[in-house]
Amino acid sequence: MLIRRTLVRKSFFMMAVLILLVVGSANAQSDTKLATGGTVYVSIYSKIFSGPKAITVSLATLLSARNTDLTYPITIVTVDYYDCEGRLIRSLVKQPIEVRPLGSIYKYLDEKDAAGGPGANFIVKWRSKNPVNKPIIESIMSDTSGTLGISFHCPGREITEHGE
Repeated sequence: MLIRRTLVRKSFFMMAVLILLVVGSANAQSDTKLATGGTVYVSIYSKIFSGPKAITVSLATLLSARNTDLTYPITIVTVDYYDCEGRLIRSLVKQPIEVRPLGSIYKYLDEKDAAGGPGANFIVKWRSKNPVNKPIIESIMSDTSGTLGISFHCPGREITEHGE
């Protein structure tokens, strides 16, 4: 009797996991919406603090913008770099950049560029003439100096500007 109950519980548990996976997969697919442009906030960290003495570790930053559409290009209109006080440091795109279907662009800040501080960010504006799959825009921070390598990423977050 005890063995049978254990088997029933395991079967119930496996069925619940399977249902959650199927439902989660369906929800992920239903969130796909086409768009003709947007504004994306991307966190970056030009330095982080480590250990009990809060030792500063400077990080290199790579901003990546990937066109996920199979058919149409997108245009990266602006990539603006802001410090942790919200002040514009500089624009990294002088003129709009067209990104072909499944193509990508990147912008790199080396570890010596600490102007943004630990709470810096990028604001990326993009557009398309046709409705497209939204691009993946994210940052990757890394430091490979010394004996310990540090690497992590921050996904972009779509925001709405006031007046849009």
